[in-house]
Amino acid sequence: MPPIRSRVEQRTWDRDLYKARHLVENFFARLKQYRAIATRYDKTARNFLGAIHLAAAVVWLH
Repeated sequence: MPPIRSRVEQRTWDRDLYKARHLVENFFARLKQYRAIATRYDKTARNFLGAIHLAAAVVWLH
């Protein structure tokens, strides 16, 4: 995360790593918009993973 501008001693930060982290966080936020994923309707791990794959494909195609 970038340091606050008013800080006396500035920290170093990796801009590319921060951009990549932001993309991943946004992806999970969009994935959680699907109610079945957020509330975990599926009982088995296999079915839940299938639902995640389906929702991830839909998010990726948009």
